[in-house]
Amino acid sequence: MELPKFVLADNTDYPDDIFIIHLDYPRFIINLKDDEVEFLEEPEDLDENELNAEMEGLIEAANNFYDREVERYEGQ
Repeated sequence: MELPKFVLADNTDYPDDIFIIHLDYPRFIINLKDDEVEFLEEPEDLDENELNAEMEGLIEAANNFYDREVERYEGQ
């Protein structure tokens, strides 16, 4: 099975939060309510500067993913 790069998630215990889960390396979850990022695995092959640069791009990609999903949902 091929997994998507990003998935949306919610949780009844956190009704005001929307989560984006990044399933490629490095795996992490972004809470869109406060933009908090939680790593599911620590990226060991990247130094701090490389990680910051990569995360900036991944967070932008996650936000673009969310915007596209909202547009698709509202267009139905």
